[in-house]
Amino acid sequence: MTMPSFQRTVALLLAAACLFGNTAAAQALPDGVAKAFARAGIPRQAVGVVVQEVSSRSPRIEQNADLAFSPASLMKLVTTDAALELLGPTFSWRTEAYATGTQLADVLQGDLVIRGGGDPKLVIENFWLFLRQVRARGIREIRGNLVLDRSYFQTEPADPAAFDGDPQRPYNALPDALLLNYKTLSFRFLPDEAAGMVRVAMEPTVDAYAVAAPQLAAGDCNEWRKSLQPRPSASGMGFDGPYPAGCGERSWNMHAWQLTPDQYFGVVFRQLWRELGGVFSGEVRAGSVPPDARLLAQWRSPALSEVVREINKFSNNVMARQLLLTIGAEVSGPPGDIQRGTAAVRTWLAGKGIAAPELVLDNGSGLSRNAQIAPRTLARLLVSAFHSQSMSEFMSSMPLAGLDGTMRNRLLNLPGVAHIKTGSLNGVRGIAGYVLAASGRRYAVVSIVNHVNAPASHAAHDALLQWIIEKG
Repeated sequence: MTMPSFQRTVALLLAAACLFGNTAAAQALPDGVAKAFARAGIPRQAVGVVVQEVSSRSPRIEQNADLAFSPASLMKLVTTDAALELLGPTFSWRTEAYATGTQLADVLQGDLVIRGGGDPKLVIENFWLFLRQVRARGIREIRGNLVLDRSYFQTEPADPAAFDGDPQRPYNALPDALLLNYKTLSFRFLPDEAAGMVRVAMEPTVDAYAVAAPQLAAGDCNEWRKSLQPRPSASGMGFDGPYPAGCGERSWNMHAWQLTPDQYFGVVFRQLWRELGGVFSGEVRAGSVPPDARLLAQWRSPALSEVVREINKFSNNVMARQLLLTIGAEVSGPPGDIQRGTAAVRTWLAGKGIAAPELVLDNGSGLSRNAQIAPRTLARLLVSAFHSQSMSEFMSSMPLAGLDGTMRNRLLNLPGVAHIKTGSLNGVRGIAGYVLAASGRRYAVVSIVNHVNAPASHAAHDALLQWIIEKG
């Protein structure tokens, strides 16, 4: 080994010791923070905390650092950091359209095959632009079928009500290699008191999916969603309850859980294709791209760095689940699934020297009662990420305290000094991210509460962030 190589090796070892060593004893929670947790009725054993300067050898504060906690959406930090480093911030997803048979003038005498690449951002506007590319190839009428190729992912049948018994919640949409518009329908209720009726506008507009408007009723707007009593089916939406006039105009985004992925994709495709001047009367079915099919069009998603921002700033569970399966597909080859995604993340963590025997990644979004992580594992990931090439993309993806995302209404007295991801489930509250102290030092912070009184922990978490800013 040459001297320069030896010096580089020593430098790397010292850096690793700086990041992951634990040579100094950490202090307990600051008194004011501990008292804030106590006032909330949260016992010490229900709180896991690590606070560590990003260039320090060891945590400055730790409590229950090695216990496994349910992290809720803090798990998205693991999935998104892994994706940025394994796939690169410029990675994008591809959706492709192929044709079989022959094209005579503007008539395709064959099938249109659409192959999904797991794009988590294939919203209606982007899908419309994609179909315009197909129309630009001179195809007006399709006399075959629409074939949907979802082979990029391998997903098991699952119950969208399994997590919380509410399948119409948009976050309960399941991963799909051809996930279109998050498989949601948005209903806008417009009361017309003069006419004594409610008009309902649906987006996307789909003529084949009938919507029966609810009755207009007097009264205030308490629990208006519960009052409506939605009755979804594969062919339309009805409402068994009234809509209170006191609500004014309101919107409700619903997961179209009673439509299969093929049914949802099919009704939206038929509508958009017709609006583009196209003709299609064939069937919509699952399949794969035949070897002799020819490529017609390709749609590329926004870059991963943009998608990660949406996942972390607004805690998008569906996109995070798509991302974990994408990691599996890209690292090990398609089809991507939870097992391959999890294996890739574990190997990546091990390569960074982060032991995480307690880690249960589950679906990668944190929308799970099985997911687990220790505060120390997450803190080490944050410290390591700060020194990675994708640091700027990762840190900027987190909500800015007092300014945007899920932290827009917190630390309003010191906006912008903390990039903090939040996590929330019944019995779980957590924060994790980076804080710039008044001293100019930057800290990684993780604090997770698993307790029935977790919803009361906001004041204690904000007190911890305030202490880091002032004393760090």
